[in-house]
Amino acid sequence: MATVVFYEKPNCVNNTRQKKLLSEAGHEVIAKDLLSEAWDEAGLLLFFKGHSVADWFNRSAPQVKSGEVVPENISAKQALELMIANPLLIRRPLMQVNQDYRVGFDVESVQNWIGLQPSSQQATDLESCPRKDSEHICH
Repeated sequence: MATVVFYEKPNCVNNTRQKKLLSEAGHEVIAKDLLSEAWDEAGLLLFFKGHSVADWFNRSAPQVKSGEVVPENISAKQALELMIANPLLIRRPLMQVNQDYRVGFDVESVQNWIGLQPSSQQATDLESCPRKDSEHICH
């Protein structure tokens, strides 16, 4: 099994569910606070390789939901600057196993990458915030 460095927003419902799936599959999860990490451009780019700039963004972030930040209209340089200034914009989780870096938690992709329990294949969307806008404001 793998040791997964898992960058999360503490107390995020989906990040908690994602870590549980990894642990149930026998992986060691080392959770780190994505919001307090001292990010730089090179460090973030490791996780984003192979993804479009728009896919780097947390779609539940208030600035994205309000339309203040439109991921499809932002350059890579601008995106990195925004994310370093406001890590809440970073799509979660960021995961690292050895020198392999990933962004987001697509169950099928994680299964193919490091493996999950068969029952976890039945999991639904584990990236979109399950809380309604009126219930919770993400900080």
